[in-house]
Amino acid sequence: MNREQKAVVVEDLHARLAEAPLVILTEYVGSTVLELDSVRRACEPSGASFQVVKNTLARRALDGTDKGSLGEHFRGNVAVLISGEDPAAAAKVYRDQVKGNKKLVPKAGFFDGDLVGAKEVVALADLPSREELLAKVLQTLLAAPRQVMGVIQAPARDLVYLLNNYSNKLEAEQNG
Repeated sequence: MNREQKAVVVEDLHARLAEAPLVILTEYVGSTVLELDSVRRACEPSGASFQVVKNTLARRALDGTDKGSLGEHFRGNVAVLISGEDPAAAAKVYRDQVKGNKKLVPKAGFFDGDLVGAKEVVALADLPSREELLAKVLQTLLAAPRQVMGVIQAPARDLVYLLNNYSNKLEAEQNG
């Protein structure tokens, strides 16, 4: 790889790292190219990318981003998962890929402005996805008007029940 190619790789990686809400570093000692490729393909539908990058290029790409603290973790065989817009979806895909594979070991991550350890990286998968959070917010917003309507309709409903019961009582007195 010549200097121009390296510059393009660093520039591309820098742009993706600067925008990503979640970055996960993984050791892949003993993994085959096919295993890494299957992880990469599994990450694509969630909008995440998984790739092996030279450590020196990755450290250069981190310069000028808020994720600079990840630089010290680029030692040895390290692959990088860079999430798309939904970090929870990327974390879930990552957890599923790492679960049965002893060759892929989470090393560190960066989420929500903080450096996180290996255990926290896997725990991120338990967070609800963006769609789940939006559904909960919508559910909460819709619950209040429903409750207000129930309170507003209660007196009228109670009056209907009262009149219906009184009507039934009058019928019973006339018939009996």
